Amino acid sequence: MATRTSEWGGGDEHQQQSELDLANGVKYEDFKTKEAFTQALTNGYIKNGKITCPKKNGLNGHIPMNSTNTEPETSKPKNRTAKESFEIPSIVTIFLTHLGFYILMFLGYLSQTLFPPKVAKETNREGYPPLYNKFVTFYSLYLYRRIKDCWNYPICSVPGAELVLKNRVSEDYGWTFKFTGEKTKCLNLGSYNYLGFAESEGPCADAAVESIEKYGVSTCSSRQKYGTCDLHVELEQLTAEFLGTEDAITFGMGFATNALNIPVILSPGCLVISDEKNHASLILGIRMSGATVKVFHHNDVDHLEKRLQEAIVYGQPKCKTHTPWKKILIVVEGVYSMEGTVVRLPEIIELKKKYKAYLYLDEAHSVGAMGKCGRGVVDYYGCNPKDIDILMGTFTKSFGSAGGYIAGSRSLISHIRKHSCASKYATAMSPPVAAQIITVFKILMGKDGTDEGKKRIERLARNTKYFRRRLAQIGVITYGNEDSPVVPILVYLFSKISSMVRTLIKHKVATVGVGYPATPLMQGRIRICLSAAHTKEQLDYALETIDKVADELGLKYSRKPRDPNPIDYDALELYD
Repeated sequence: MATRTSEWGGGDEHQQQSELDLANGVKYEDFKTKEAFTQALTNGYIKNGKITCPKKNGLNGHIPMNSTNTEPETSKPKNRTAKESFEIPSIVTIFLTHLGFYILMFLGYLSQTLFPPKVAKETNREGYPPLYNKFVTFYSLYLYRRIKDCWNYPICSVPGAELVLKNRVSEDYGWTFKFTGEKTKCLNLGSYNYLGFAESEGPCADAAVESIEKYGVSTCSSRQKYGTCDLHVELEQLTAEFLGTEDAITFGMGFATNALNIPVILSPGCLVISDEKNHASLILGIRMSGATVKVFHHNDVDHLEKRLQEAIVYGQPKCKTHTPWKKILIVVEGVYSMEGTVVRLPEIIELKKKYKAYLYLDEAHSVGAMGKCGRGVVDYYGCNPKDIDILMGTFTKSFGSAGGYIAGSRSLISHIRKHSCASKYATAMSPPVAAQIITVFKILMGKDGTDEGKKRIERLARNTKYFRRRLAQIGVITYGNEDSPVVPILVYLFSKISSMVRTLIKHKVATVGVGYPATPLMQGRIRICLSAAHTKEQLDYALETIDKVADELGLKYSRKPRDPNPIDYDALELYD
């Protein structure tokens, strides 16, 4: 046997052989240093030829939580095959996308040099450092300004299956806008109104109006003072019942639900293993907590397991003694709002149990929109909700309202209720907002005495499969899961993002364009959000329009074989 020297030093061959026998198959090469290998072996992290984690006392650092790692599963998760759609564009498309972006940058710098903007400048600022990042300012003035008309479009209607845009024009190349007094009614493919509950009439609107008459529009206080009314209590009870958890707490803002509550359960010395596509609210909350962050490749459970193994074996990197992390938290989303992908939840649950990590699941875009009962990806896969330590979601999408929730064990919710800044300082959720959500919950759970909730869930699932399969026949490249109502259409070039948004609006179809820096440079896209409120006729019109515009702009990049057979909308299989 050859003696390993390198960074391990020139050590004893027999001692190394003995350690390898104890490790039973785990090799030195799996570790950065000999000390790390010895520490892992001593601490019991290597057993039966595998790097693993010994059982702990079930305490989540300094926060007492009901550990679900050793609880028996009540049901076996569904073994769903991956139905994700990804396609790499041609070399020509990649080249033209980069070339187009660099040309825009060059023209921007040229314009800045030769034709400086006639904008107001601050005075009395000599000796001050710049208040704004120079590149951000340049990007806003010379790149974003050229296509600014494609974003921030004011509406003057309910964002239902259709919405009304307020027309505006710019006479100075995007520096300023003014309204024309005209309006354009468009098919709405841009709002997160997944179940179609964004309505100005019906039981939800009636409940909101009734709550205003009783409580007004605000309780004018935080939840820990005089901000809690019976609507908040009922809402949290319904949330926990709907999700199958012990308890839940609600907040007035979805973004703040992540940003202000993650620091309550994390601190320096904790490790977060986060999906690289996680939302900005999750990233902000993690940063505010002071915890260390390791990122794993999007939806890649193999890379996630590698990160877990490294974290357990090496411990905290700043500690020479390889001190274990206080806790390890895996953070993922149910449906990723920019990719349309669905988290591989059963496999991640298996990993979190294996390595005794905690799991934080953001169901903002999946609760209501996924699963036979609309309970999100937990329902979609048939998983036990108690296997997820922290369930987060928002009411801003499927519920047509505002705010967010965190659900889990009673001890977790009690801790958050006591320590969260969103609970201590933020004004409580508006009563009409709570009334809207309560009514939606009752409809989804059948407590209103109808099957309207079930119909909406099925209609959304049918619309999603039909729309995605028709897009595949058209020949555009889409991303995401076949069952995801978030449908990104890849257009790549900056010029084509703005051209498609403008052309679709001319054809009375409203969509959202997304480009760099919100997405990687090579992944500019048009994002479509489907709704249960859409009829088949509306979807067919949208598809015909997209087909026509894709031909005009040259967006049919897909090289996959196309199914020539017509798709029967009513015969689609929704649940396997």
